[in-house]
Amino acid sequence: MASTLTFSMLPEDCVSNIISFTSPADACKSVSSFFTLAAESDLVWEKFLPTDYLHIVQKSVIPLEFSSRKELFLRLSESTIIDGGRKSFSLDTLSAKKSYIISARELSIFGSNDPTCWSWNPNPDSRFLEVAELKTTSDLKIHCTLNTEMLSQNTKYGAYILIKIPNGAYGLDAIPSELSIKVGDHEVTSTAYLSHNNDSKRIQMLHLLFANRLEMLKKRVVHGEERAPQERKDGWLEIELGEFYSGERNEEVKMSLVEAKGHQLKGGLVVEGIEVRPKHKLQ
Repeated sequence: MASTLTFSMLPEDCVSNIISFTSPADACKSVSSFFTLAAESDLVWEKFLPTDYLHIVQKSVIPLEFSSRKELFLRLSESTIIDGGRKSFSLDTLSAKKSYIISARELSIFGSNDPTCWSWNPNPDSRFLEVAELKTTSDLKIHCTLNTEMLSQNTKYGAYILIKIPNGAYGLDAIPSELSIKVGDHEVTSTAYLSHNNDSKRIQMLHLLFANRLEMLKKRVVHGEERAPQERKDGWLEIELGEFYSGERNEEVKMSLVEAKGHQLKGGLVVEGIEVRPKHKLQ
């Protein structure tokens, strides 16, 4: 009670300024009607919004209407399609950091313009108008490049490729795909089998039937930490390509998923895009 009375003696804009140094989640918690009024102010939510928020609003495919900075923050914390429908933007509700999903159309996919290799189709689970569907190829190469200036500063990010592996998919999990993320001269590599977690028995069977050939092929792979696809609430699978730090200096980040050493035909993979989102510290 004493602390509330002390704060209530301060001007509202002073309290708003204090609240702006907390987090969006803390600002949403009302401990008294006085604090609630201060926490609703534009002064608070202006500081939670990125400095280029007006530019992001202008890039939105669907015009964003808002009557306050808090309402805008809550709208941007949901998926907002920008850049002509080729990216999705959102703000992390806990940290107010930027997140992006870069659509498949914005990725560099080997053979994506060859209709015998890839097709572009709508998908009911996708936030974008179309996704890339692999018909057949022996060289699976997916690359993405971005600059850290589009992200929040002083933040650790993770990059995740968003995929589906339909029942009719083939040739994707004979040997692991190579994953990499590179910032400047620093590169981290890992591997992942493009299969559902419940396909482990099938992979074991393949290894029994083609043990010698698969072992020979696997020796060609640059091994690192082995990752597995994880199911998401939005109906997609994600594989972490790696993590990197977005500092105060603009740097180029290169991300990739490649399987071109097995030489076997593969098909059925569906690619929505690559998500880059902040990694939360463990509590």
